[in-house]
Amino acid sequence: MIWRKAQTAGAKAHDRLTGQDRYELSVITSYIKERLYELSRSVGNDWGISEDAWNRKAKVRAELRQALRGCTYGDPQDKQYIKAFIRDILVGDYGINEHHIDRILPFDRRELLTVQDRFDIVLYLYKQRYGAEGLAQMMEDYSLDEPKLPKTVDGSPVYEMTGEDVNRIFFLEYRMLTFQEKLDLVVQRVYQMYKGFSVVDELREMRIDGLSGGVSGIPSGFAARETTHGLDHEFGAGNQAMSDVDMDGEQITHAWDSVWIFYKGKSIRLAFLSFGSEAELKRVCQNIYKFNLPGQLSEVNGYKVNEMKDGSRIVVVRPPFAETWAFFVRKFDIPSASLEHLIQGDQAELPLGLLKYLMKGSRITSITGSQGSGKTTLLMAMIKHIYASYTLRVQEMSFELHLRRLYSGRNILSFRETDYVSGQAALDLQKKTDGTVHILGEVATDEVAAWMVQMAQVASLFTLFTHHAKTFRDLIESLRNSLLKTGVFRDERIAEMQVASVIDFDIHLRRDMTGKRYIERITECCPRESLHQSGYEERVIMEYRSGRYVAVQPITPKSREAMAREMLPEDTADFERFVGLYWGETVGA
Repeated sequence: MIWRKAQTAGAKAHDRLTGQDRYELSVITSYIKERLYELSRSVGNDWGISEDAWNRKAKVRAELRQALRGCTYGDPQDKQYIKAFIRDILVGDYGINEHHIDRILPFDRRELLTVQDRFDIVLYLYKQRYGAEGLAQMMEDYSLDEPKLPKTVDGSPVYEMTGEDVNRIFFLEYRMLTFQEKLDLVVQRVYQMYKGFSVVDELREMRIDGLSGGVSGIPSGFAARETTHGLDHEFGAGNQAMSDVDMDGEQITHAWDSVWIFYKGKSIRLAFLSFGSEAELKRVCQNIYKFNLPGQLSEVNGYKVNEMKDGSRIVVVRPPFAETWAFFVRKFDIPSASLEHLIQGDQAELPLGLLKYLMKGSRITSITGSQGSGKTTLLMAMIKHIYASYTLRVQEMSFELHLRRLYSGRNILSFRETDYVSGQAALDLQKKTDGTVHILGEVATDEVAAWMVQMAQVASLFTLFTHHAKTFRDLIESLRNSLLKTGVFRDERIAEMQVASVIDFDIHLRRDMTGKRYIERITECCPRESLHQSGYEERVIMEYRSGRYVAVQPITPKSREAMAREMLPEDTADFERFVGLYWGETVGA
């Protein structure tokens, strides 16, 4: 072991624990910090050893320093590497064994375990059985994503996982743990207090839609004034007992008591979890966005958008831009990358076939819907049905699609705007990179909307993009207004005609109150040439009605013929049968 020759440093660290409970997690964490710092730096007693031995130690130190940096970027291999070091230090230098590991966490006395301890144990047991699906399986087994009886007077349902839920699951799932399993739990707790992301460290690795912290509860600085009935002026601001109770005598929560997960379209609060302090929430926010060095989060730059090494999108905000420190992790995991996995329900074959033929027919398609409705995930799955011979060029605000991870054998290259390369410059460059299909991750600003129209007109065979419009009319008007505001056009009607001429179909997604996601409608845009009429006609091709997908108006003959021209002969024949099945028409009729 590397640290066997560093006994002196370890002994000095032990001496500093005099007078402290060496089995306190905070004391153990402080010791681990010092030991890993010592092990990652060269020490004086390296002199006098052979060159080969010195090179080996130098290599291990370099690997350890690299892993200490990489584990904060979301790299699972670096995390396991650091946890292995922590495990060996605890068993070796620190002397943890099966006789006193229960003094760190009271595994032998279940009634003394905190709610967080119990949740960690249950999640660990589920992770052993189901891996990254562990949390999702727990949610399904105990219906934790069902609305609960409201605790508020307004009577609206709440999605919340409480300490009572955890206790119930714990006593049903708990079994006697081996020493190695107990050690795993202790190592994880130490790691998340040292280099991990506090109480959300293991949650972040689960296959869920996302998670956030710091988004509920009373911000620091307001709690005392709002909860002490003005007593802070009389008795001083340090009246802590009063600051935890509101004016009605009920317990209040602070910003650092806020942990939420996004699961199957539902925002669920984990009411039993807390970061413990504003300093811990701040530490997580300052570390979680650091992958690829995106720049400093500061009072001047009050937010950062980035991704982690596993492809998760990270958004971090801080005061004074936001009222409190907060972070948002959005994951884009689709196990099979298939439309069949995403679109289910009565007569789901209709939207599945329609999306497939829109891609094979090279139609310029928008995907609209509110936040969390599944636009990005659907776009990732639709790429599968674009002919593999086509080259794809992607432009995003931050790398979210990660199409090359799903379709590694295809010609795909993604770009994003930086402080030094504008979006317009990136678009101009894309025109010179042999792109057949252009994809815009999100049309959220006027400039991006103008790029989209340019891209759809001249830069590629067809274009795909997402937008937050609520209706098809809102989409057209939003893009039209963006063209006017950026100065591309001055006449409102001509701008609208330009937008209508470049959009072929719109896929609108919806997420209802229960978190269910579905395609609400697919609309065809039919531009009109006359300036005396509206610039376009909106034709609803398919709609979701009363729990099933229904074919409405047929695709126009012009669009069917254009789609058939872009398909292979066998796909054209299948498309003709599909149209005839649902609309009773044939291609070219």
